[in-house]
Amino acid sequence: MISLPMNLQTSLDAAKWPQLEPHYQELERRAVASSGDLERLILDRSELDAAADEAQANLYIEMTCHTDDAGRRTAFLDFVQDVEPKLKVAGAALDRKIIECPFVKDLSATRYDTYLRALRQEARLFRQENVPLQTEATTLEQEYSRICGEMTVEFDGREQTMPQMAKYLESTLRDQREASWCVVTARRLRDREAIDAIFDKLVAVRHTMALNAGFKNFRDYQHERLHRFDYTPADCLRFHEAIERTCVPLMRDLQSERANALAIPTVRPWDGKVDLRGRAPLRPFADTAQLVERTSRAFHRLDAELGQLFDSMRTGACLDLETRKGKAPGGYQYQRQRSRTPFIFMNAAGLQRDLVTMVHEAGHAFHSLLSKHDPLLAYRGSPIEFAEVASMSMELLTFPQLDEFYTEEESARARRDLLEGLATLLPWVASIDAFQHWVYTNPGHSRAERAAHWMTIHQRFGGGVDYTGHEDSLASLWQRQLHLFGSPFYYVEYGIAQLGALQIWAQARRDPAAALCNYKRALALGGSQPLPELFKSAGISFDFGPETVSGLMDEVQAELETIPA
Repeated sequence: MISLPMNLQTSLDAAKWPQLEPHYQELERRAVASSGDLERLILDRSELDAAADEAQANLYIEMTCHTDDAGRRTAFLDFVQDVEPKLKVAGAALDRKIIECPFVKDLSATRYDTYLRALRQEARLFRQENVPLQTEATTLEQEYSRICGEMTVEFDGREQTMPQMAKYLESTLRDQREASWCVVTARRLRDREAIDAIFDKLVAVRHTMALNAGFKNFRDYQHERLHRFDYTPADCLRFHEAIERTCVPLMRDLQSERANALAIPTVRPWDGKVDLRGRAPLRPFADTAQLVERTSRAFHRLDAELGQLFDSMRTGACLDLETRKGKAPGGYQYQRQRSRTPFIFMNAAGLQRDLVTMVHEAGHAFHSLLSKHDPLLAYRGSPIEFAEVASMSMELLTFPQLDEFYTEEESARARRDLLEGLATLLPWVASIDAFQHWVYTNPGHSRAERAAHWMTIHQRFGGGVDYTGHEDSLASLWQRQLHLFGSPFYYVEYGIAQLGALQIWAQARRDPAAALCNYKRALALGGSQPLPELFKSAGISFDFGPETVSGLMDEVQAELETIPA
């Protein structure tokens, strides 16, 4: 038996396989003579997996915070290349031991059915020959992050990161907006070939993984690997059609209105963020200390418990918020499962979108903290489609607290900015997902064919922005979406979750207290229920058909009509 609960074994260095291996061997050899023994095995395994998971989390956090640090990169890659493959093999053996145990039928169905369904899927899909391929894919993703983290430009008399450059797109000086966009685009295009080469390798590796597992293509394999028990690739294609019919016309109308308001023939790529009335850009905070303080006050006003949860992250190395050279792009929340403490990563540059990212990632952290009590690691998370409801809902539920950052007029601008952004977000979600469907069902494509198909997708889901003279930038725009490199097919979830978040927002407009109660109750379930049940527990419907999309976008349009442009 494991001599101590893993949360008491503080001396265990779970980043080193020689320290983990004896514990996994003991679990694999352990005799199971009853359902009670099996349950104890499951819980002990959960604690051991949590220790290994947190070790990887810490290494990933360090690497993404300092992509220019060779030591941190090496430490992360050592884990990926040496420890993670062995964890996959050991995990597969334990999956089989649990699901093939004769006492598995005696476990509580209410408690364990969701867990066992996932284990059976993992066991069915596991192939030993895919382990080194998964390692290779992770290594390639890290190289993509390194390239992006090193991107800087000289502008306005100083070296600046890509996130820092975003503020110039809000400038009321059109020449400055254009100049900033062009210098950023030129910098990205310098690495276009290198990023294309990385993606070529990822497509080939992933296709081989699918073939090894008995699938014709990586799309179908990955859908099952992501435990999408409740919808299919065909459902995603229908979702694309619903977005095309409902959201794309709204987006194009908004772009036309923008061109008219700015008195320009067409909206150019550098015209999308400037205020239509020539007002100064929204600046919700001066520095990250102010961002944290104001966000804390907003959450305390929204809900006392959520305010306390947010404050618990202000210590214990839970936040890395400001942008800097050598930092990976994007933002994320990572739950450190052994200590059960969240970490929020972002690239704040003082913009409205940074505030949105802050409350979005805080929503993920609330999810982690409200479900951390569960002794089963698998239930301390949830399907991504619902995990993103937790975060996207926060973007909308904090509307009444925007006065912590803005004047009344600025708060209205911020609300309008986010709601109008939904008309852009959902077509972009459809673009990225449709792109992946084509890429992985046509794995032998050339780079030229890939760029051409991306342009076809843009014609379907884009429009309203004139890229004349910058066609190369448009053809490689997909390269900015980091999910394509590190989390293939993890993107349609944002669209599905946005519909869930809008339903929670609609609840809150009628009864804020009930909406928050439903929100927190559902988050506390973690992943212990199937996806439709998680939605139901929040008082919302798991439905992304055309009627749902149309109805929710009508509600968004109705709200926009009440907010001055």
